[in-house]
Amino acid sequence: MLSSTDLVQAVTADLEKIRETAPLVLSLTNSVVQPLTANLLLAIGAVPAMLNDAEEAVDMLRSGTGALLVNLGTVTREQGAAMQTAVREANRLNIPWVLDPVAVGALSLRTRLAGQLKEQSPRIIRGNASEIMALAGYSSVTKGPESTSSSADALHAARELALHTGAAVLVTGRTDYSTDGRQVTATENGHAMMSRVTGVGCSMGALSAACAAVSPPPAGGRFHSRTHGHCRRNGL
Repeated sequence: MLSSTDLVQAVTADLEKIRETAPLVLSLTNSVVQPLTANLLLAIGAVPAMLNDAEEAVDMLRSGTGALLVNLGTVTREQGAAMQTAVREANRLNIPWVLDPVAVGALSLRTRLAGQLKEQSPRIIRGNASEIMALAGYSSVTKGPESTSSSADALHAARELALHTGAAVLVTGRTDYSTDGRQVTATENGHAMMSRVTGVGCSMGALSAACAAVSPPPAGGRFHSRTHGHCRRNGL
């Protein structure tokens, strides 16, 4: 387990590497947050690409993409099929990918799709408490894309989900938690006003993808839960 000093050093090193290497982050994300997501990736030194077509997503992945973001915020059946294709290609190329299961549990199409995608080796899963609980198979209540539960309520579900999928699971809220199923890191930098701005949580998924692009998985294939600290500990 990393000490606080080691964690800060690791986070700083990864942020510096993002700025040095400018990884391309392919974002299959929702139409509401595309400009904010792109600008936040640019702000930390990454290069955003926004696509919805399966053929173009495969071409982009083969051209040197550092990470793939799959965000279900405004998913359609056609986009869901493109996401499945992109995830298969990312896995074939050993490109890390992030699953952001927006409003899962509340709506049937995305709930089925997220259930399929979580079995396809995501490096990171990022969601609010209700989304993580639903994806782990627990009952949850949402109001649209907003969680009605606290992030602490979802910690047990997050641990189980991490152990089941091998992903680092990030539960965002007033207090953010990241876990690999064994270790847990808590970051208390949330604010109530964040729920009044569209796309804050979705942007965390994109920033996590940028971090994954420069952070190799540890031995055994489990992604280190330090990734989530990049955004909160550096004021982004």
